[in-house]
Amino acid sequence: MNSAIREIELTDIGGFRIGNAEWEEAGTGCTVVLAERGARAAVSVRGGAPASRENALLNPLAANDMIHAVLLSGGSAFGLNAASGVMQYLEEKGIGFPTGGGPVPIVCASCLYDLEFAEKGKRPDPALAYEACLHAGNFREGNHGAGTGATVGKILGMEHAMKAGIGCAAFQAGDLQVGALTAVNAAGNIVNPENGAFIAGIHEAVGTMIDAEEALCALSAGSLRFHENTTLTVLLTNGKFSKTELAKLADMANDGYARAIRPVHTMVDGDSIYAMTNDTVRADLNIAGVLAAKAVSRAIVSAAEHAETSRGILSCSDFRRHA
Repeated sequence: MNSAIREIELTDIGGFRIGNAEWEEAGTGCTVVLAERGARAAVSVRGGAPASRENALLNPLAANDMIHAVLLSGGSAFGLNAASGVMQYLEEKGIGFPTGGGPVPIVCASCLYDLEFAEKGKRPDPALAYEACLHAGNFREGNHGAGTGATVGKILGMEHAMKAGIGCAAFQAGDLQVGALTAVNAAGNIVNPENGAFIAGIHEAVGTMIDAEEALCALSAGSLRFHENTTLTVLLTNGKFSKTELAKLADMANDGYARAIRPVHTMVDGDSIYAMTNDTVRADLNIAGVLAAKAVSRAIVSAAEHAETSRGILSCSDFRRHA
């Protein structure tokens, strides 16, 4: 029997351009998804500690129906300032919500916490985000963009953490396309969605990995050592979906987090999923949800597998080599 689902490139989904910019030596960066013709969008926030900008506009009850970009950034809440660089880029191109005073670009943003990995005081700023816009169309996975300072498996402290990054995956069923771009900075471990085998996360110096759920449950109240974390995703689709349907699609995509990250959606994670559509193909929301969860889990694994050792934090490939 031929499969109804086939894997495609994220860039096969038209209407969007993705760009990275990073300070590699400083260990932080940002990634922008541009929708210069505008895109209907929604968001699902499952983590308890989000750092975000303009997300209220994505509520189905809000009047605004189109956004022009999503920025994913390092720098924790400091990184939200970088979105001004995306606004500058779009304003210079005459792109935005039309007003009597000129177009106002609608730019949503979410940031991950990389302050303990990055060089002290170095956070993505408007100039770096502007540079990411200039690089749109030249996206790379791993230690790039918002994934530059991403790490996973921090429940027992950074000395037991492993490097992650940014990854992507996309699938198609019939004419419907759904893809995911994910920056993985989770407190928990990344696991193989097919068999639960550890891919990256908490490790011992002797070369063995530790079950993150067991490690969390073994800690007593008040002794938690891990700090802010976040996994951020932008879903892209060509499906004709309303804002409400996109909100449901983003919710369904969270199944991909649960398949590939353990534990997930803790109170110290700011897990957020944006869903954007170029609105070209009539499609079934249930099918889109299946593709979205599959793309998200695959993008999470890809983020770990493309990561490279940096600033003393081992990647999963180097960890296996040294084990």
